[in-house]
Amino acid sequence: MKVLVPVKRVIDYNVKVRVKADGTGVDLANVKMSMNPFDEIALEEAIRMKEAGTASEVVAVSIGVKQAQETLRTALAMGADRAILIVAADDVHTDIEPLAVAKLLKAVIDAEQPGLVIGGKQAIDNDMNATGQMLSALVGWSQATFASELKVEGEHAVVTREVDGGLQTIKVKMPAIVTVDLRLNEPRYASLPNIMKAKKKPLEEKTPADYGVDVSPRLTVLKTVEPAERAAGVMVGSVDELVAKLKDEAGVL
Repeated sequence: MKVLVPVKRVIDYNVKVRVKADGTGVDLANVKMSMNPFDEIALEEAIRMKEAGTASEVVAVSIGVKQAQETLRTALAMGADRAILIVAADDVHTDIEPLAVAKLLKAVIDAEQPGLVIGGKQAIDNDMNATGQMLSALVGWSQATFASELKVEGEHAVVTREVDGGLQTIKVKMPAIVTVDLRLNEPRYASLPNIMKAKKKPLEEKTPADYGVDVSPRLTVLKTVEPAERAAGVMVGSVDELVAKLKDEAGVL
């Protein structure tokens, strides 16, 4: 079984994000970029499936700017067999929208014919949490979202998913789209020998035109603002004063 893993190049999760002064977006100048953490977990799961003999090949695919080659090389160093880069933007500030990504991934699925697609539940830059669901609708495959455990049993995938009330276990028919949550696994670090080997692994470059997909934006960002600063705490002199503030000011009682 071939496993397809979409990975996205995003601002590294350790970096403090800064909004441009004019509010048109996030400042990406000289900012460290890395693989989306949820996608990293998805890739780790696919590699473990290959190591266990469940999967025969792991293919990583990224959609965005040409610099996403670095992200795919990281995926190859972790253990992916080959990679596909779809160069869909010239400007690093251009974010390809979920529907366009889903259409491109459908085209890749049609060409590659994988038995399973494992991706992150969302990207940490836009928090859309939409691509996996859209892709499932486009290809007509089963879907399982927010996976914290994944097992392939014959023609079905058994997925434990995180929901508001706790955990829910479902069985979906393969082929399927699975989006993963943080607690599924702990991704490995790429070793230096594997980083060197990754340079020789195949990385194919494509464009949206190769797949006949229009990636023109349908959404317009009106304004980007930083979160409001947290107000300083207030010392109270008694329990009665605390209760009064919780009731009258905070409105929680």
